[in-house]
Amino acid sequence: MVLHSKPAIEQLSKANNCAAFLGGIPLIDLSKPDSKAQLVRACEDLGFFKVINHGVPADLIRELESEAVRFFSLPLSVKEQAGPPDPFGYGDKKIGPNGDVGWVEYLLLTTNTHNFPSIFGEAADKFRWLVNEYISAVKKMACEILEMLAEGLRIQPRDAFSKLLMDEQSDSVFRVNHYPPCPDVQGRNLIGFGEHTDPQIISVLRSNNISGLQISLKDGRWISVPSDHNSFFINVGDSLQVMTNGRFKSVRHRVVANGSKSRLSMIYFGGPPLSEKIAPLASLMQGEEDSLYKEFTWFEYKKSAYKSKLADNRLGLFEKIAAS
Repeated sequence: MVLHSKPAIEQLSKANNCAAFLGGIPLIDLSKPDSKAQLVRACEDLGFFKVINHGVPADLIRELESEAVRFFSLPLSVKEQAGPPDPFGYGDKKIGPNGDVGWVEYLLLTTNTHNFPSIFGEAADKFRWLVNEYISAVKKMACEILEMLAEGLRIQPRDAFSKLLMDEQSDSVFRVNHYPPCPDVQGRNLIGFGEHTDPQIISVLRSNNISGLQISLKDGRWISVPSDHNSFFINVGDSLQVMTNGRFKSVRHRVVANGSKSRLSMIYFGGPPLSEKIAPLASLMQGEEDSLYKEFTWFEYKKSAYKSKLADNRLGLFEKIAAS
C-alpha cells in the first residue's frame, strides 16, 4: 500500500528540479562480509540503497515482467474487469481514495492470496505461479537484509524485524505499476506517482531499464535514481523508522512520467501482521533516550494512512510532542 499530496499530475517547478547528487546511491553487494555495516549506514543516511548479488533469478524477473506487460497491453475496458481496487485489483490514474492521481495504471495484490480475475484466462495459472515465485524470492531477500540490519545494530534476536514478514498473518502487498509514455510531457516533468513514504517495514523495488524514480535528500532536494533492471532498490518504510526510533529514515520518493517510453516497476511491500504493535525496540534505546513515537498497531497506522493524502506526514500523528 502506498498512499502523498499535491495533485499527482502536475508540472514541477524549475526550482524543484532534481539536483546533482555527488554521493550517489549506496550500492551494496549482499555477498560481501562487510555489507552489514554498509546497510546500516545507508539506512541511517538515506533510507534508500541498491543491492546486487540478491539471489532473485533473472529468468523469473523477465518472465513476470513479460506477463505484466501483456496484461497492461490489454484494452482498458478489459483491464477494468480486474478492478476497481478495493483495495486490491486494477487501478488507472486514481491513487487511493483521497483525490491523488498520477500518470500510472497498476495492479495491486495481497501476498497471501492471489485471486486473478477471469480476464487472465488460461494465463492465470502461469501468472499466479510467477507472482508466487517472485514474492517468495524477494521476501527471502528482504528478510536477509532485515536480519543483517539487526546484526549490524546488535539486536537480539536476529529475526526481530524479519519475523514480521515471515509471519503467516503478515500484511504484505505486491504492486505492479505501469507508466505509459506521456504525450503531454514536451520537456516538462509530469508526476507519474506523487511524493510519499512507504508505511510498511521495507520495500523491494525493481523496474525495467527506464528512469523516472526520484528520491528526496534531507535538505529537500530531489535526485533522479539511475535505472538498473539487474538490481533491486530498497526503501526504509515508516514502520522501520519507528522501530529504530528514528535512527533509520523512511525515504520520500516519487516517479516522473516519461514522454516517449513505457516504465514498468514491481514492488514488494513487506508489512507486519495487522495486530502487531509498532514501537521503538527497547534494545535500541540508549541510556535515558526517550521514545519519539507513541505505540500503535499496524492496523491503526494503515487505517490512518488510508485516510490521508500521499504527501501527508502520516507519522506526525504518532510522534510524541516534547514537553515545553
